[in-house]
Amino acid sequence: MSRINQNVGSMVAQRVLSQQNMDLSKTLNRLSTGLRIVRGSDDPAGLIASENLRAEKVAINSAMNNAERAEQVVNVAEGGLQEISSMLVELQSLVTSTANEAGVSSEEKEANQLQIDSILQSIDRIANSTSFQGIKLLNGNFEYTTTGVDQTQIDDLKINSAKLSNAAGSSMNVDVTLVNSASTGSAFLLDNGTTIGTGGSGQVTFEVTGNKGTQQFTFAEGTQVSAVVTSINTFSEALGVTASLDNVDDVRFDSTGYGTDQFVRVRQLSENGGSNFVSATAGGAAVNDLKAFGSDAEVNINGISATTNGLEARVSSAGFDVSIMLDAAFAGTGGTGGTSSFSITGGGADFNLGPQVNLANKVSLGIDAVTTGSLGSSASGTLDSLKAGGLGNVVNGDLSKAQSAVEEAIKQVSSMRGRLGAFQKNTVGSTINSLSIALENTSAAESVIRDADFAAETANMTRAQILGQAATQALAMANNQPSSVLALLG
Repeated sequence: MSRINQNVGSMVAQRVLSQQNMDLSKTLNRLSTGLRIVRGSDDPAGLIASENLRAEKVAINSAMNNAERAEQVVNVAEGGLQEISSMLVELQSLVTSTANEAGVSSEEKEANQLQIDSILQSIDRIANSTSFQGIKLLNGNFEYTTTGVDQTQIDDLKINSAKLSNAAGSSMNVDVTLVNSASTGSAFLLDNGTTIGTGGSGQVTFEVTGNKGTQQFTFAEGTQVSAVVTSINTFSEALGVTASLDNVDDVRFDSTGYGTDQFVRVRQLSENGGSNFVSATAGGAAVNDLKAFGSDAEVNINGISATTNGLEARVSSAGFDVSIMLDAAFAGTGGTGGTSSFSITGGGADFNLGPQVNLANKVSLGIDAVTTGSLGSSASGTLDSLKAGGLGNVVNGDLSKAQSAVEEAIKQVSSMRGRLGAFQKNTVGSTINSLSIALENTSAAESVIRDADFAAETANMTRAQILGQAATQALAMANNQPSSVLALLG
């Protein structure tokens, strides 16, 4: 080259050296930060994808924290329930021991009543003091609220879960449709008009058995059927069987409960003029031994076929778990049937256990009140009836009712503890495991896109350093080349 005004070789060397310095700077930046994408210019599409993945990771971490918080809330509630359960067992012991009237003095009864009053006060105190960050857990704060419940059709209603929309003022309508009524176990005695016996040995003897016990009855021939009914009903509580007049002069036996596990059995023990006198229907074919079972109601709740046990119906699905005790006048033998409707308007403990805030990731849990006025049922009575002066007090009250109330309360608290435990294990526990796996996979996906590969980057750095040194040497040579023209000027 003999021209010196434009040193093209130097210009090329400068451009290449600048590019190599830029590559080296970029490689050093990646090695120092550990990231392949530092700026949007590094990889625009990769930056968008990695930012979305980072947002998902943050949401997943928050969801895991929510699940762990939900578990802590349930732990606090379960701790209170555990103590209440222990006190209910002690309450059962006091009621049972006081029932031994011949061996318990009035002073001991009074002492037992003082203990019962103290236990009931403690149960109310625990129910009203068990809290998480100031939020009461066992006083009914997380019970579901309802409107339109017809007490003549529904005796008891328990809502375990109802996932309501996040929109303000949202509610859920519940339609309970009776398909077939429940029935009791039923049997009949054949009679002679309004009296029993048709010319036999002078007396009629039979045995009645129900879910609670067995009793034998003997009546003289010619005894009025109304007197037979009265005599049998004297033992109704011990037998689990009631007697009534059907069509004025037929003696009818019914189990006191409804459903396939309720029964009545009538067994003939004496001849009646050589004839059998037990029948499955009024005026039906006579046999000498009959055991008749009841039937469960067939119920649809919001179009879903419910699991039933006598008059109790339950539906359990995702976000909707309701248990209903139907009234016998509505769903029992001869009930009116039809449909009963009500609305769930709010309540429940809501947890968001997913990375997105929507109805699909919302989990609702109902926590019933466990105060003495809430534990028990309409049939057995509530725990507060055991207080001094109450119908179930142990000094002069009905101990059978008292024990029924305590037993029902024990079942309710145990059921609630089991439900909370299932929520912890199967909902919260599985959610945490699932979110942990999702976090691992999301982190791996982001790492592939955004993180620097140190092996590749160190190789690139070495290459950039060598090429930079070569470009520097080439630039020096290009800058010296024009000086060769001086030889021409000799």
